[in-house]
Parts: sequence; structure tokens; C-alpha cells
Amino acid sequence: MSQNRQAQELRLLQSISTIVDQSIDMRATVHPILEALAECLDFRIATITLLRKGGDDILIEAAHGLSRAQAELGHYKLGEGVTGKVILSGEPMIIPKTSESPIFLNRTRQGKSSDTAFICVPIKEKQEVVGALSVYRPSAPDEQLQEDTAILGIVASMLARAALLRRDVLEEQETLKEENRQLRAELTRRYHPGNIVGNSHEMQIVYDQIYQVAKSQATVLIHGETGTGKELVAHAIHYASTRSEDPFVRVHCAALPESLIESELFGHVKGAFTGAVTDRKGRFELADGGTIFLDEIGEIPLSIQAKLLRVLQEREFERVGGIKTVKVNVRIIAATHRDLPKMVEQRQFREDLYYRLSVFPIFVPPLVKRKADIILLADYFMAKYAEENGKKVTKLSNEAVDMLMRYAWPGNVRELENCIERAVLLSEGGVIGRDVMPSSIQVEAGPQTSEMPARSFLVEGASLSDMVDGYEKTIIHEALDQNQGNIAAAARFLRSTPRIVGYKAKQYGLAGN
Repeated sequence: MSQNRQAQELRLLQSISTIVDQSIDMRATVHPILEALAECLDFRIATITLLRKGGDDILIEAAHGLSRAQAELGHYKLGEGVTGKVILSGEPMIIPKTSESPIFLNRTRQGKSSDTAFICVPIKEKQEVVGALSVYRPSAPDEQLQEDTAILGIVASMLARAALLRRDVLEEQETLKEENRQLRAELTRRYHPGNIVGNSHEMQIVYDQIYQVAKSQATVLIHGETGTGKELVAHAIHYASTRSEDPFVRVHCAALPESLIESELFGHVKGAFTGAVTDRKGRFELADGGTIFLDEIGEIPLSIQAKLLRVLQEREFERVGGIKTVKVNVRIIAATHRDLPKMVEQRQFREDLYYRLSVFPIFVPPLVKRKADIILLADYFMAKYAEENGKKVTKLSNEAVDMLMRYAWPGNVRELENCIERAVLLSEGGVIGRDVMPSSIQVEAGPQTSEMPARSFLVEGASLSDMVDGYEKTIIHEALDQNQGNIAAAARFLRSTPRIVGYKAKQYGLAGN
């Protein structure tokens, strides 16, 4: 080796030592080091790969002379290719001509060439191989390649500590990512109320709002058309709250005559009016410690609204005919299908009461806006009423599904439930067909033809994931049905495996054996 070469290598090592001393963070040091190697020793490409802790994946962590896309292609398994073998054995390797080596995999698409040599040395920290330092350089005599390998070995030892720390940081990041994924999955499971059916994007927003408000003491106003499930949302808020062990009292305001609503809400004392033969607690007292749900709050007369406002503000009232102030600790959830802001404008509803009620508004979308949930709900109601009535109805025909998806559902979930209950009762076989659907749905769906149009799984407002899940569930459902619930036979029919079909059947709540 010439003195000039020795001096050059010495300057290189001094330069790298200075870089390493400035920071132990590999992200700050690795690129200057690779650039110094390429400039001093005439390397075209230099890479550092790291072995993922506890696994056999080897990835390029940093590269000089490669684009990001090319570097991402450098993915190896332990023992695979030159890099994998070096990390497995802990010994350096020299490939004098990449074009002649069967173990040079050329993952980064740099091409096998007779004028390119490849050198790879392990990066070790206390005998543990944590990665490798690799370079592409012009072909050279064996003596020159050996000298370069020795220099690279020294550089690799200088990088070892930083490489080990970087690998641990990456491992910690992956662990945190996995924990976050598991946490999100747990939160989705935990805060998907068990009393509400639906996985659409619109309902996920409702679930998020339930989770956000449940643990607080805030008053909630639930908006939504009749039959959308506003009471279910109120139940979900109560049972996810700190008041879940205390009473949940429902008051259907529209069903109470004006002459009785005050007594029903606040109670009365003996002799307050004709028929009041004893003292009687009202719904607010019965809900003390828990939650009172005022359904159809827009139907409460103006004469009662002022007293209701006082309860919201002070949590106190007097029974009808009484003078004693009653204090209650109660959370108020109200619901309405009416346009309360418009009623405020028309002086049919008190503005101050509206704002007191609407601390945390939740909108429950109509069924036509959450079409991704229609078949899920239909399946739920079908199973429910088949069990209640002792009928073996397990499937909706394709025609029935098409009709359900095309119908506008002005009565929302309640109308769908009634429709499916009727269909279960009328069905003679195990399949709900077109003929047992209500006439209103059949008319809107259009006349039956000898050739039904191809079934579409495109659902307005649904995500791609929701539509794919619905399609997959239907396929597995039909395959199991055609094979009498036999998972192995269904798997053969679908050209899949029993393990996959069994897993999917369990995921979608389908029966199989």
C-alpha cells in the first residue's frame, strides 16, 4: 500500500471519528459518513442495513447513491443474499464481479456487472451483529478489495454503537405503533355500543360522540327522524357513564296530555287536584342519581318549559300543589325529531331552554344516509325474530336484498325492523324472498322480471372497506348455505382454506360447522 493511500485512509478515519463524536444519533451521522467513504475510496454506492430486533428482516436504513425508491427495494431475510449471509455469519464477504455471483441478488436494481465489485462487512456491538455496511465499487485486484474491506471493517466498528441505538429506537417505534393499533382496535370495540347495530361512517361519528360525552355530566340533545334509534343512543350514553348503576328513566313527552305532564315530571302532593289521593314522586325524583331521557322534547307545552328550565339550571323544583323544594342530582338527555331552532323563531319553544338543552348535540342519521348498515340491520332483525318465533329463516335472497337497498325507508330503522319481522313470519322456507316483502317496498323496487339486474354492492355514503366487507360476508354466507353450513365444503367451493373461511365466518357472525 502506498504512503499516499495510507495517508488518505488515515484522514478518512479521522474524519469519520470526528463525525461520530459529534453525535451518537445515527440519523445525524450516517449520511456524512457514507459521503466521506464514497469520496475518499471511490465507492459509487454505500448502504447501511439493520437487522430488526427479534426477527429476521433486514432493511436499508441509509444509503448514498440510491434514490429512496431504490433503497426501499433493499429488503432481505436473515441468510438471504450477500447481505443476509454476512449478518447471519458475522463475517465479511467480497464479490469481485457481481455479474458472476449467484448469491448477489441485485435487489436495489443496480445491475449485475463485470466491472462492479460488492463488499459487505458486519456491524457488530459486543459480538452481536446488528447490521451491515455495504459498498459498490469498480472492480479491482484482490489486494485492493481486501484493503477496502479492512477499512470498511474499522468504519463499521465505529458505527456499531450508533447502529445498535438506532435499531432499538426503531424497535421501540414499531412497538408503539403496534400498541396504538391495538388501542384503536380496543377503543373501537369498547366504544361501539352493544345496543346499536351499524358500522357505517355516519354511525362511527355517532359512536365517537357518545364516547366523548358519556363520562361527562353535560346535557345532551339528540336530533333525528322518527325511528332512527335516538333512545338507543340515550341508553348508550347512560350505560357508558358514571351513572350506569343508577336509574335510567324515560319520559315520552308526546304521549302525555298537557294536564298531566307537570305531575308526571315533578310529582304532586296529596290533594293537589281531584284524584291526588296520595303524595306521588315525579320522573325527575325517580331518576335521582341517574339519567332522565325526555323523548320528543319539542312536544312539551310552553307552560311547562319554564319549570323545566329551572330544573336544568338549578336541579330543583316543587311538586304540583307543594311548597317544599325538591333537589335532584340527575343528568338530562333530550331527543326530538322536530326543528327546534325553527320552533324558537316561531315562539313555539323557549330560546333559553333550547340552548340549555343543546350543550352537546348529537345527530342520528336517517337510514337512507347509512345504507351500508341496511343489510347488517336486516340480518340482525332476521336472526332476532326467527329465534323468537321458532323459525329457521337464515338468509335474504338477492332480490330481497336489492329491494331493501333501493327503498327510501321513510320510517327508518323502525320500519325496517317491522318489515323483517313480517317477512320472517310469512317465510315458508329458510330464505326471505321478494314475495314476503310489504307491497310498499315491492312497488318502489319496481316490477319483477325474468332476468334480474346484476346485484350491485355500491352504497352511497359507505366506505370501500364497508362495501368490500358486505360483499365478502354475502359470498361466505351463500357458500355456507349451499353447503349446509360445512366450512370445509364451503372452502372447497370458494377455492380457499377451511381456516380462512372459518375465520371469516366467525368475524361476520355466520354459523358454520
